[in-house]
Amino acid sequence: MNAYEQKAYQELLKWELQILKNNNVWKQWSKKAQDKINGMIPEKAHQTVTEAMKQMIKATLVGSDFTTKQVYPDLSLEERETLVEQKLVTYRKTAMLEGAGTGAGGILLGLADFPLLLSIKMKFLFEVATIYGHDTSTYEERLYLLHVFQLAFSNDNKKRETYHLLKNWAEEKHKVMDMDWRTFQQEYRDYIDLVKLFQMIPGFGAIIGAYANYNLLDQLGETAKNSYRLRIMADK
Repeated sequence: MNAYEQKAYQELLKWELQILKNNNVWKQWSKKAQDKINGMIPEKAHQTVTEAMKQMIKATLVGSDFTTKQVYPDLSLEERETLVEQKLVTYRKTAMLEGAGTGAGGILLGLADFPLLLSIKMKFLFEVATIYGHDTSTYEERLYLLHVFQLAFSNDNKKRETYHLLKNWAEEKHKVMDMDWRTFQQEYRDYIDLVKLFQMIPGFGAIIGAYANYNLLDQLGETAKNSYRLRIMADK
């Protein structure tokens, strides 16, 4: 490995350790509280939200086929990751503006933030996968992309489970025929619910919305970069 690849590998190891470390007490308590609340929600409501989110994401992925046409052949890892960072800056700004705009509008526009931010995140992931040289028109690559998203926005136990799947993707991918959409939407919703609740506070929503969306895109960027590094390092 060259100097940049060695640096990337060290960053990957540090990221892996963060995922594998034990839950803290606050996160354990928070997850139990969220599970209790979810248990009180009628099953029909869970089914409705799951199906809505599934269709929303599929529509975003299909739309990304038309907006992501560029290919990146024969680039070094450093060149690819420079492009990823540039894309992250752009999408982070978009997410901040979107969060500030919907946050300033109170409860009704705050609710609109959920699908808008979801679309921004998915389009960013689509571009990242393309930059790393993967064909996002294939079912396998889209499935990997969705698991990267799940890794970024899940509780610690689900993070570890998803991390092991992605780390051993070549051997494990045949076991994953489809996304568990119920778990996917519930983990994502639980992860961001508290932040988005504060975003609806009149007078503070714009500031909180911009800050929250900036950090959520940052989290996704770090997760995406290291998830695709996993595959590169495995090949090496």
